[in-house]
Amino acid sequence: MSAILLLHSLAMSGEQWQPLVERLEPHAQVVAMDARGHGKSTWDGSAFTVEDLAADAAELIGELGDGPVAMAGMSMGGCVAVALAGTRPDLVSRLVLADTTADYGPGKEVAWAERAGNATGKPRAKQLEFQLDRWFSPGFLEREPAEVRRLADLFLATDSRAHAQACLALGAFDGSALLGSITADTLVVVGEHDYATPPAMATALADGVPNATLRVFPDARHFGMFEAPGALDLVAAHLLGNEDR
Repeated sequence: MSAILLLHSLAMSGEQWQPLVERLEPHAQVVAMDARGHGKSTWDGSAFTVEDLAADAAELIGELGDGPVAMAGMSMGGCVAVALAGTRPDLVSRLVLADTTADYGPGKEVAWAERAGNATGKPRAKQLEFQLDRWFSPGFLEREPAEVRRLADLFLATDSRAHAQACLALGAFDGSALLGSITADTLVVVGEHDYATPPAMATALADGVPNATLRVFPDARHFGMFEAPGALDLVAAHLLGNEDR
């Protein structure tokens, strides 16, 4: 049975992927990895980079012993996926890059340092309003309170120090030069109204990765994969190699 590795977004955990895992598990071995300091993953408190997180993922693939794998990375996880697939293309056969970027652009270090300060300087509950507005459209927040609460609880449970360090890692990351080295069959997806990683960033990914396909989910924001009708099925089909695109 082939393996699929899922890399979660900032300040979440592998549990974020539950609805996708349910679609994939009958057909593949699925591992939803927790990044350092997130979920159940250990962390010694030292600084880490996106490249370090990619090395962790590569080590896990080696432990699975069934590479290459299909991989999906969302937001922060997408940056990690770019770093891994661009430096170790032999490890990744199929790839989904969801609401993410290879480079946050001018001023990223300052912006992410500010985010890091907020992560440790504010109680987590007081950070939630900012997050929810980025993640979902107002309509989804109203229609799907249980799913919103599920993801909010994962954010609230995340170590604020690890959240802050991950912010600094994203501010330092630039994987633009790696895109052309990605050989995996790649699907790039983004919410139409994602203002955290806007469609222009997704377009840059799709243009940079050879033979990549771009899908924009209408009316969705940063967690468009969980918000847009049919999005999870589309992603599952790509990871399993069953899509008709």
